[in-house]
Amino acid sequence: MAEAPKIDIEVDPNDLYREEVFTDRKAGSIRRLTPIKSDGNTDTKRSVIYIGQAQLLTPVGAVPLSFEIPANSLDEAARKFSEAAGAAVEETQKELEELRREAASSIVVPRSGDPGFGGGGPGIPGGGGKIKLP
Repeated sequence: MAEAPKIDIEVDPNDLYREEVFTDRKAGSIRRLTPIKSDGNTDTKRSVIYIGQAQLLTPVGAVPLSFEIPANSLDEAARKFSEAAGAAVEETQKELEELRREAASSIVVPRSGDPGFGGGGPGIPGGGGKIKLP
């Protein structure tokens, strides 16, 4: 039996956070990441991070959204949730449109000499296409 590959994953003890999740059970949730020291005590030298989470419903299903909310308190994060979510939706829509463009521009041209595709026309031995795929 083949030996399992060794996975080298380490947790940085100087970059730990305590995670708390808050939700209104409607729009989404807010994760509060409080920096902590490796002994579990709060690290007051680093800032608390607020992460919003929601879902974008599309014709092909739900797309999860995760976005940072610039805030100094949970109350402020809740008030800024909608604005940050809107920006995340816009960014996701741009990324999806770019993926659509890339997929639409993928042209498959057979290499000359590929079986079943024949050669080129008269005076074009082996085909005249110049587009080659790697």
